[in-house]
Amino acid sequence: MSRIHRADRARHQGGARRRVAALVPAAVLLAVAGCDAPLSIFSRASDSARSVSYLAWFMIILSAIVFIGVMLLYAFGVRRNRERNPADVDLSERGVGWIVWGGAVMPGIVLLAVFVVGMAAMGRYPEPPPVVTIHVTGHQWWWDVEYEFPNVSQHFRTANEIHIPLGRPARLVLTTADVIHSFWVPQLQGKLDLIPGDTNELRILPERTGVFAGTCAEFCGQQHAHMGIRVIVDDTTTFKQWAAQQLADAQPAAPAVAAGEQLFVGGPCAMCHTVRGTAANGQVAPDLTHVGSRLTIAAGTLPNTLGNLEGWIANAQAIKPGAKMPTLSAYTGPQLRAVAAYVASLK
Repeated sequence: MSRIHRADRARHQGGARRRVAALVPAAVLLAVAGCDAPLSIFSRASDSARSVSYLAWFMIILSAIVFIGVMLLYAFGVRRNRERNPADVDLSERGVGWIVWGGAVMPGIVLLAVFVVGMAAMGRYPEPPPVVTIHVTGHQWWWDVEYEFPNVSQHFRTANEIHIPLGRPARLVLTTADVIHSFWVPQLQGKLDLIPGDTNELRILPERTGVFAGTCAEFCGQQHAHMGIRVIVDDTTTFKQWAAQQLADAQPAAPAVAAGEQLFVGGPCAMCHTVRGTAANGQVAPDLTHVGSRLTIAAGTLPNTLGNLEGWIANAQAIKPGAKMPTLSAYTGPQLRAVAAYVASLK
């Protein structure tokens, strides 16, 4: 090989090394930036999420070590055999040890390590009984949530948002009313499918307060991307106050929104929705008894504001095409504002 060719090759190899070295810091920054994302798996907000985070970092680091080892061996082999004449190599006498170690021993060690650490992450430990059982039913495309406390009389329904107490385990019973959905709040727990005709269970033991975003992780139809859920972890006092508020019926409408209540109860809304304490007792759509206290509407599609409520009530299909919410064209402008004001007042 000529001196010029060797110099060109060395220059190209040096440039490749510099490009790889420049990519490493960028990859590290991207990984670190993703740790605080709303759907990040690198979370320690619950005991289960901490186990998943440890497992994810273990697999990432182990994969990096394996990759670096393979690349070093590759570079060593290329350098060692760069100028060797292939005719001088007897393949029948060389390479058997590399094949055994590289094809069986090392992969076996790596897979065994992943298996052991993975089983430890999935292990269950003795725990106190759940303070609340929450039945979550997936619909196209929203979440029906029913709370069941040890006291038989303490039952209520809500939708698309789950409140749980800090430091106490909550039991989630998951099922579906139509197709397969997948419940996933990555900062608190791994994903679990909701299978037609079957029931699955999740346990969440939160370790810090906050609002944790979730979503349906199984494609379930046209509005799959707009099937969000939020889990709000409250301190014990706040959770008890929230639960007491949810157990109560809707308060009598104030004079300013009484017209909206009459339109709601006497119109098409009451055919699908329930507002406890009124004549509206529909069962096929979300319970709206305290909808004004929720953070979002339409399963996380829009912030819960008066303007968004008006738009959703007037023409839900323009916001979430394919949703079961029909277009309510019978209301005039003032009537629409009255209904929206009444719904917003349900806190």
